[in-house]
Amino acid sequence: MKIQITQTTAARRARLAFSLLEVVISVAVLSFMLVTLYGGIASSFAIIQTARENLRATQIMLERVEGIRLYNWNQLVYSNMIPTWFTNYYYPLAGPGESKGVVYVGRMQIEPVTLNPPATYSANMRRINVTIYWTNYYGRGLTNRIVRSRNMVTYAARHGIQNYVFYN
Repeated sequence: MKIQITQTTAARRARLAFSLLEVVISVAVLSFMLVTLYGGIASSFAIIQTARENLRATQIMLERVEGIRLYNWNQLVYSNMIPTWFTNYYYPLAGPGESKGVVYVGRMQIEPVTLNPPATYSANMRRINVTIYWTNYYGRGLTNRIVRSRNMVTYAARHGIQNYVFYN
C-alpha cells in the first residue's frame, strides 16, 4: 500500500513550522536578554560590595569617635595618646594566611573650635574630625581602582561625659 500525502496536509504542515528567519530573530532576542541579565547581576554584586565597604568605613569611624569618650580632657588636649594616623582592615579577625581584605587608612584630627563670633565656651571645646580612605578595586588587574573616602565630625567638651565616667 502506498500512502500519498495530499496537498492540503503538506500545506498545513508548512504553515505550522518555523522559518529560518523567525528562529534567528528569536535566538538574537534570547541572547540579548541573557547578556542583559548577566550585566544586571554583575552590577548588583558590585553595588552590594561598595555598600559593605561604606558600612565598614562608618563602623571604623564610629569606633574611633566612641573611643574619644574614654579620654579625659588632659589626655585629649595635652597628650599624644591619640594617634593621628591609623590603619584598619575590612576583616581584621582573619587568621594566618587569610586575606584581611580592603585596607582602610584613617586620620584623626583634634583641633580647637573656631566659632565666628567666638563664644565664651569655645576654649573648652575641641572639634574631632575622622577621615577614612580606602581603595576599591574593580575589574581585572590592579590598575582599575577608585580611591574612596568618608568623613565624620564630632565635638568634645571639657565638662563632657568623660568627667562622669572617670569622676575627674
